[in-house]
Amino acid sequence: MTWQDFDAVLFDLDGVLTPTADVHMHAWEQMFSAFLAARDQRPYETADYFAHIDGKPRYDGVRSFLESRSIELPEGDPSDPTDRETVCGLGNRKDAMFNEILATDGVRPYPGSVAYLDELAARRTAVAVVSSSRNAPSVLRAAGIADRFEVVVDGVVAGQRQLRGKPSPDTFSYAAQQLGTDNAHAVVIEDALSGVEAGRTGSFGLVIGVDRGAGEEALRAAGAHSVVKDLGELVTK
Repeated sequence: MTWQDFDAVLFDLDGVLTPTADVHMHAWEQMFSAFLAARDQRPYETADYFAHIDGKPRYDGVRSFLESRSIELPEGDPSDPTDRETVCGLGNRKDAMFNEILATDGVRPYPGSVAYLDELAARRTAVAVVSSSRNAPSVLRAAGIADRFEVVVDGVVAGQRQLRGKPSPDTFSYAAQQLGTDNAHAVVIEDALSGVEAGRTGSFGLVIGVDRGAGEEALRAAGAHSVVKDLGELVTK
């Protein structure tokens, strides 16, 4: 990596900095498994997460999965209770499960990710978190790394700024702007295919895929310039 070509590094959160992708996966599996069983539908599979849900805003993930199973539900409203069978109700049900698991189990950042953040700090490279999750600030605080990021663009910010979610590059582009640079001089680091696609369609200077289960071939096909298993591989010192 030629660092003089880049001003900023834009990190996805879940699965890149913290293992909360596993918590999200578990919450989605719990929610959709019960939902499908009640409808006598084919069981939910891990592959469904990577194909239809991973990296997308919560309600977009619900819509995408339901479409893959040819299930139609009313859209509902973000205020819908968790027992309401609407797109928003299911999304809220998953979010409640996520927060229950997070409160019980806690979260620690990946050691390799912390080492990479240390190197970027020593280089004085600007960094941001770009996450579809509305829980990103609480996850960063729980992991003890909230103070490392100058900019956090999460689901709340995206809604306030009317930024389209991944695979649109809007949230990454907004983060780059907030750090005083442009897409061509920013690095995107993502583990989700939708996030990697956002990096590609936004013409970011470098897109690094982190393979936490999506698969190297799929990440490269989505637009990753390179793929690592852990961010510790990027540490040069």
